[in-house]
Amino acid sequence: MVTFLGNPVSFTGKQLQVGDKALDFSLTATDLSKKSLADFNGKKKVLSVVPSIDTGICSTQTRRFNEELAGLDNTVVLTVSMDLPFAQKRWCGAEGIENAIMLSDYFDHSFGRDYALLINEWHLLARAVFVLDTDNTIRYVEYV
Repeated sequence: MVTFLGNPVSFTGKQLQVGDKALDFSLTATDLSKKSLADFNGKKKVLSVVPSIDTGICSTQTRRFNEELAGLDNTVVLTVSMDLPFAQKRWCGAEGIENAIMLSDYFDHSFGRDYALLINEWHLLARAVFVLDTDNTIRYVEYV
């Protein structure tokens, strides 16, 4: 049984597995533009999914992924949360992280449903990491 803050929670959708093709998405960037997988064609992608950027663990995860992977060629780190784009942008400024790609699923929660990460009871995303190759095949996945 999965719990959040000690309470049982449920999810919508089917978890993705290694070898699956990543599902396309439409997420909102901090400049309010829409981003999809196609915007990162030809690059390896790390999808770092967090419940909220304004929590200690999520903040640490986001900072660490961006620091550790910044030097990798042809690789982008996409941090996804339910936070409003304004909150994501504020966090980047407060943390001094200039090149982070922050994406929000606040609008319709479709990413959360499609990737089986939407915590139905809280309308937050569960923590997860997906590593995609240049063809958007999932090479690593961890649902936390």
